Amino acid sequence: MFASDTYHLFMKYMRITWRMPMWTLFGLAQPLIWLIIFSDLFSEMAKLQGWPTTSYANFFLPGVMVMTVLFGSAWAGVSLLREVNFGTVDKMMVTPIHRGAVLFSRVLHSAATVIIQCVVLLIMAFIMDLDLNLSVLPLAAGLVAVLTLGIGFASLSNGIAIVLRREEPLVVVGNFMTLPLMFFSSAMMPVKYMPDWIQWCAVVNPINYAVEASRTMLVGKQDWVAFGQGYAIVFGFAVVAFMWANFTFMKSRQ
Repeated sequence: MFASDTYHLFMKYMRITWRMPMWTLFGLAQPLIWLIIFSDLFSEMAKLQGWPTTSYANFFLPGVMVMTVLFGSAWAGVSLLREVNFGTVDKMMVTPIHRGAVLFSRVLHSAATVIIQCVVLLIMAFIMDLDLNLSVLPLAAGLVAVLTLGIGFASLSNGIAIVLRREEPLVVVGNFMTLPLMFFSSAMMPVKYMPDWIQWCAVVNPINYAVEASRTMLVGKQDWVAFGQGYAIVFGFAVVAFMWANFTFMKSRQ
């Protein structure tokens, strides 16, 4: 029942998304713009001694994938608030639908949407002739890492939306949450070049582990041990975030 209800609700949300072609177009274009502009802007950084990749674009690719997930998932709770205000969620709750599927389908939809953007980003990186690991397993592992992070942050956004009950403060919290977390990670800069206090912040930042997990699969030498360690932390974050969001959602419906 849970799997079936999640699937049907997920497909409903995906159909709604693809009926907004302008949103889809801009959503796909944004990460490409980030990759092109930032890679050119910081290209000279790859000449620093000890830089881990042959070019800044190679280093930044996993970072921009995670940035895409972060910015795409941080405001996922806005659509939930709108359905709550319109009474759609209340109508769902009086049907035999599995209660957990109501939230999980939304979270999965948000994560899947940004993964589509990441796939387009990988295709663009291939066209740009970046030094990628093109084997199926590393590519899949890198996408799974960012997908799991997307589930975690979409869950967090939905949970915060239920607590705040208004769109305006949710947007403020989303901005406050995403920008510091992005800069407190190795998305744009190796951790060893950061000030000590930011390195300490990176240690407790799930975004940093998602970036490192995807980077070790997509760029340079593969390290499955490092991937497993990083992914375990990202997975744990996603599980805790969804459990909290689901608890908050169920409590609000009582």
